Amino acid sequence: MAGNTFGQLFRITTFGESHGVAIGVILDGCPAQLPIDLDFIQSELDKRKPGQSKITTQRKESDTVQILSGTFEGKSTGTPIAMLIPNEDQRSKDYSHNTDVYRPSHADYTYDAKYGIRDHRGGGRSSARETAARVAAGAIAKLLLKHHGIEVFAHVSSVGKIEAPNLESKNIADLLAIREENIVRCADPAIANQMIEFIDGVRKDGDTVGGKINCIVKNCPVGLGEPVFDKLHADLGKAMLSINAVHGFEYGSGFSGSEMRGSEHNDIFLANEGQPKTLTNFSGGIQGGISNGMEINFTVAFKPVATIMHNQQTINAAGEAAEIKGKGRHDPCVVPRAVVIVEAMAALVLADHLLRNRSSKLA
Repeated sequence: MAGNTFGQLFRITTFGESHGVAIGVILDGCPAQLPIDLDFIQSELDKRKPGQSKITTQRKESDTVQILSGTFEGKSTGTPIAMLIPNEDQRSKDYSHNTDVYRPSHADYTYDAKYGIRDHRGGGRSSARETAARVAAGAIAKLLLKHHGIEVFAHVSSVGKIEAPNLESKNIADLLAIREENIVRCADPAIANQMIEFIDGVRKDGDTVGGKINCIVKNCPVGLGEPVFDKLHADLGKAMLSINAVHGFEYGSGFSGSEMRGSEHNDIFLANEGQPKTLTNFSGGIQGGISNGMEINFTVAFKPVATIMHNQQTINAAGEAAEIKGKGRHDPCVVPRAVVIVEAMAALVLADHLLRNRSSKLA
């Protein structure tokens, strides 16, 4: 199966299935002598792991990461870093009812049609369980970015039609503290409580709901991004759209920019002691596909989780009409656990472009 590798210089390849022995990632291209903080990597995985609150799936996984190679005495060696996360709480019998039946809005039919074989246990490779490997690699990308003073922060900005206001200009540490005080991971405490109550009600109805995650990048240097096909926003878009359940990506003014005039939308440059800034930031920190030094800002939209606890009409592998009801343990809303996944994928893109930018011109 192709399509399991992401990045060019800072490159990851993930492997494993939802109900297999383990999932994991091989990270190649990490510069040598980067301090590798295993506790930080584990803390990132803890934000994504299942079973952490009443509004997430009750599958119990410790997601304990093992670093198999690429480090020595707490630092990267410049060789591939291999990380393994064992699966501990698979209940494959929960999926025995859909061995030959396609779940609506899942990858069952498309995988079967493409490969002629599929792992029906939790979706196999198509399961969001694979994203734990990305979070592990993304944690190392964050450590590299931190070395260069670059910070990435995301939070749940909406659930259903409940929306949080735009993030205030606070430092990342303050925003992170606010976000981690509530189980929905919204940086607005009052709105967070509304979201939690709503998601819990949806869960009790046996249904699911979607939401959005807003992400900001602070202190990104000017010049990240490549011409034409590898524009920074294009690679961020690809990264976000590769996450399970993502149905939309916009940066800067996004779709609302299509309703504006150029005289409203243009970001006017201001003199700023050798480091130009703009009066507004409708560009989202990216112009011509290249970072301009302003805060990068983008939003990712997630659909409702496809598995619901209601009877639904579908078909089986023979093309015959069938009925299916969701079983097992599933998130009523994916966004609380997806916040760290969005951050991880953003960090991977930025780390890759940071390394690529070193060859853009003579010193």
